[in-house]
Amino acid sequence: MKVRAILNPRAGVSGQRVREAVERGRPAWKDYAVYLTREPGHATELAREAVAAGADVVLAVGGDGTVNEVARGLLGSTAALGIVPVGSGNGLARALRIPLRPEAALLALESGARRRMDVGVLNGRPFLNVAGIGFDAAVGQAFHERGRKGARRGLLGYVRLSLLELRAYRPTRLAIEAGRERLELEAFVATFANGPQYGSGAVINPGGKLDDGRLEVVVFENGPLWRTLAAAARLFLGGLERAPGYRRLAGPAATVTAAAPAAVHCDGDPVEAAARVEVQLRPLALEILVPAAVATDPRGPFST
Repeated sequence: MKVRAILNPRAGVSGQRVREAVERGRPAWKDYAVYLTREPGHATELAREAVAAGADVVLAVGGDGTVNEVARGLLGSTAALGIVPVGSGNGLARALRIPLRPEAALLALESGARRRMDVGVLNGRPFLNVAGIGFDAAVGQAFHERGRKGARRGLLGYVRLSLLELRAYRPTRLAIEAGRERLELEAFVATFANGPQYGSGAVINPGGKLDDGRLEVVVFENGPLWRTLAAAARLFLGGLERAPGYRRLAGPAATVTAAAPAAVHCDGDPVEAAARVEVQLRPLALEILVPAAVATDPRGPFST
């Protein structure tokens, strides 16, 4: 089996130990090579080159942004995406129950199984796990900028930054259409969820499946600060769907029109602010390598 690993040396907790573990690979991978990214977008280019060279599996070694970039280079091919999570959120990896230690992740993928998953597309840009418009995108943008300046990443840093952003954030009015449903409200956040969670255990779409052909639009109506903080706690404690102001719409596509351009993200990475967002779902568009037990678990992230 021909395996190529694409490693982002700047992601999350990436360091010498991670690099050494990835460079060793696994015994079953006889044709194996590791490539390092140099700049944003380079992982997509490397993934396309791996496909052209006949790779069976391409490993994304990094955070959610690296996983997104590698996947974009694999769409339309038969190569499977494998994830070695070394980022700060690792939303899709957690949904797939891939171990967070690089050595354990490599071991699980060595004997892994292939599945196909849906892929979302927001204003022409693919996302695998979650995308959104509103507060989560504003925090993601601030988190991304702080990371570029060398600030420490991780859940505590994200929570601290979220609390700071709450002071300045001003929600905008959104008109949301999904399937046969339509909402018009002042929304704190509107999340387009393919997977169940943002990352770090924050579940935004309880019970979400990656292969069911459904795009879930999770909306929180703007409200008092205490209500927002209580809903944020439920992301980690459960029961989010019972929180006041929580709405969930489903369909194969969604359109959101904002009163003014608002912050937007795809898989946690900021994209251009927009007053109109069009989201579609491409069913079973990506081959993915997952731990064997996850592939057949009826309580797991796949519906069939």
